[in-house]
Amino acid sequence: MSYTQPIPLLDLKAQYAPIREECRAAFDRVADAQYFIGGPEVEGLEKEVAAYSQCPFAIGVTSGTDALLVALMTIGVKPGDEIITTPYTFFATGGCIHRLGAVPVFVDIDPASYNIDPALIEAAITPKTRAIMPVHLYGQMADMDPIMAIAARHNLYVIEDAAQAIGSEYRGRRAGSIGHFGCFSFFPSKNLGGFGDGGMITANDPALAHRAKLLRNHGAEPKYYHKLVGGNFRLDALQAAILRIKLRYLDGWTAGRQRNAATYRRLFAQAGIADIVLPTEAPERRHIYNQFIIRTTRRDAVMARLKEHKIGHEIYYPVPLHLQECFADLGYKPGSLPHSEQAALQTLALPIYPELTEEMQAAIVSAIAEAYA
Repeated sequence: MSYTQPIPLLDLKAQYAPIREECRAAFDRVADAQYFIGGPEVEGLEKEVAAYSQCPFAIGVTSGTDALLVALMTIGVKPGDEIITTPYTFFATGGCIHRLGAVPVFVDIDPASYNIDPALIEAAITPKTRAIMPVHLYGQMADMDPIMAIAARHNLYVIEDAAQAIGSEYRGRRAGSIGHFGCFSFFPSKNLGGFGDGGMITANDPALAHRAKLLRNHGAEPKYYHKLVGGNFRLDALQAAILRIKLRYLDGWTAGRQRNAATYRRLFAQAGIADIVLPTEAPERRHIYNQFIIRTTRRDAVMARLKEHKIGHEIYYPVPLHLQECFADLGYKPGSLPHSEQAALQTLALPIYPELTEEMQAAIVSAIAEAYA
């Protein structure tokens, strides 16, 4: 192994350096305007994200978590309602359902894509089901056509958890443009990340979009006259200004991630490690590689070797939601959703950010090969 420097899982400093002056100018622009909540920066970002995501409407909110929460509030989810989703995801997916008194109903994943398996959804529908919430995990969209067909048959809403998937595509359609809502996160580690928390809701229906816009600002229209009980879910103008700059670079950064994914495939093929399962790209998808996930039955040994070489890595997610302590009352047991449980035990994220060099990737694969030697 020739490369000896530490390799982080994500290097935001490397991303920031080329755009530093643009970002500082955006800070100054907002500071000079003294318009910190809503306003032209937020409205500009909403229009730009809507266009990028092929949607007529976008509503800026405080985080990806609050995007999910507001979407659920918009369709009137109430205690006792059931929302079908995946257990192999970040906690917010299930947590937002529970916060409204509704019940997350977990359906197992397709082990190849790690996304919800549409073939298992219909059996989980009951008279209490209000919506399906597929998650476009790791930057690849779920199989949306059968999900939308099931939703249409049963008169259900579809809320796309697209927190990791801005710009990903399914049969030519962008994440967030197919369901009733798309919910995006601008957490700093995302492909389009802010300088803190931020999120966005996309929608196709004007009435739903308007209701979501009211709910993010205490349900007020006009000011001090409240049609609904909402909350403070407003996006900061400073975050919007930074995100508008970064959005212009997003496709280039995505191309870098895709290039690095292809390099990993070549390097792993050359290394000949039979046990390593690499990410699959389903047909007619644009995978944006928010994460590059490998699967290995020797994860602990691989992680130990990566740590020894100071190479960043992460387990997404070590405990699926149906086995989390806070959801114990839902009655799921180990073995009830086996593909999600196996993924939690075997998957590992490797660095994939666009500034990663081939020399660094070769060092990462070499370290993994050492774990098998």
